[in-house]
Order: sequence, then C-alpha cells, then structure tokens
Amino acid sequence: MARSLRPAGGEESRVRKTPDEIPDQNGRYDMGVQSINTNVGAMYALQRLNASQAELRIAEQRIATGQKVANAKDNGAIFAIATNQRGTSRALDAVRESLQRSQSTVDVSSAAAEIVSDLLLQMKEKALASADAQLNSSSRAAMNSDFIALRDQITKAVNNANFNGANLIKAGAADVAALADETGTSLLTVQAQVLALSGSNVTVTSTTQINTVTNAKAALSLVNDSIENVSLALAKLGTGSRALATHLTFVGKLQDAVDAGIGNIVDADLAKESARLQALQTKEQLGFQALSIANQGPSQLINLFR
Repeated sequence: MARSLRPAGGEESRVRKTPDEIPDQNGRYDMGVQSINTNVGAMYALQRLNASQAELRIAEQRIATGQKVANAKDNGAIFAIATNQRGTSRALDAVRESLQRSQSTVDVSSAAAEIVSDLLLQMKEKALASADAQLNSSSRAAMNSDFIALRDQITKAVNNANFNGANLIKAGAADVAALADETGTSLLTVQAQVLALSGSNVTVTSTTQINTVTNAKAALSLVNDSIENVSLALAKLGTGSRALATHLTFVGKLQDAVDAGIGNIVDADLAKESARLQALQTKEQLGFQALSIANQGPSQLINLFR
C-alpha cells in the first residue's frame, strides 16, 4: 500500500525544500557540481573581501586626510562647490588686508590731525596773548617766535602722516577706497581731509604772524576757524575708521561662516569613521577566513577517490 504524502493533520506540508533535498526522477539527490577548476565559493568570498578592502581604504583615507571629499572622484559636485567656496574665502583674505591697510592709513592720519588740533590750540593761546596792546615788544617777539614754530610744526605733522604711501591730510591727498567684498566691485571709501596750511580746513597761512596787535587779531580769527574745521575733519576721520573696523569685523565673521560651510560638506566625522574602521577591519579578517575555507573545498574532493 502506498504511503500517504499528507501529514497526519490532513494538510499538505508547507515546508519548502531546497533543490538538493528533492530527489530527481531517478531518486537521486542533487549535490551540486563539485569541480577543481571552478570554485564558486572562493569566487564569492574573494568578491566580498575585495569590497571590504575597498571600503577599508576609503575609511583610512578619510581618517588620514580628515575629509570625506578630498578630491573630485570622491564626489564631483561637492568638490566643485567646496572649491568655489575656498576661492571666496581666499578672496575675503584680500578684502580683510585691504580694510586693514585702509584703517591703518586713516588711524595714522587721525593721529596727525589730533597733533594739528593741539598745535592750533597752542597757537590760539599765543595769538590771544599777543593781541593785548599792553604787551611789550620783547614779549611780543618771543610769542611770535613760538607762534611761527607751532605753525611750521603743522606742516611737518601733516607731511609725515604717511602709511604705506597714503596720506589723507596732506595737500592734494586722495580718498582711501578699501575693498568691501570678494568681487572687487564694492568699495568702502574714506574721504581725505586736507589739513595743510592755507587750505580749506586750516586757514592759517605759511606767512601768518602775530608780531603786531593787528596781525595777532587776524591770526586769532584764522586759528579759531581752523580749530573748528579741524575738529570736524577729525570727526569725519573717526567715523571712517569706525566704518572700516565694523566692516572688517563683518568680513571676518563672513569668512568664518564660509569656512565652516566648507567643513560641513567635506570634512569627515572622525568618530564615525573610527568606528567604521574597526568594523571594516573585522570584516576583512572574516573575509580572509572565508576565502581560506572556500579554497580548501577542492582539496577535499580527493577523499572521494580513496
């Protein structure tokens, strides 16, 4: 009597059998091709080992360089973006240098302008004293000598207020224009404030004296106008210096933000890469073991001929 293929419960077995568990028409089981020429297991193990080693090399490169995108082949689009932003950051270095040079020029000119203001105050004192009709001739001559010395010091202070070849207060001075952005089209300008004798700000001339009461009164009027004008010029120079300093701070923060943005897209997470490196090293070791086991398969076929 034929044995029933149904289980005792009356339902067909739902256990799926693999091909080598199902006999062929002759009742033999398929054991797979056993060959010494083609070792499929070794081929698969080698593929997995090569893949693990490739990932391991990538992890080692990221740890060595600190970057996940070190060149164009890592990620062409990200590398191009990072390269453009690096160009922007370097351009901002030039902007900062331009702003710093301009600020130094303005500060030197401001320092000299303060000296001019102080000299004018001393000249006012001399002119006012010399305007006294009761002053004797010897005292007037002494005061006139001091007045002339102070007057000539203004010229020296103005002409020596140079920084990197620029001077904002000498006769014929040009404005200072600093770079304001990486394109070079936007400029931050500080206007020149000429403080030379016989100018629009310092109305005292190179021949002004206080050797008489009349000359002293005329000189006093010139000095008073000059003090007022120089004070206004100093305020403008101070405003220009503050504007340069403020923009320099902004450019520095902008550059830091650009550099941080570059780091966000190209820098590697070393903590993550370190953990990944440990895992890949373990996979590599297991891959070597799997390949070694697979390579032993053909040599075991000799047992079939004993």
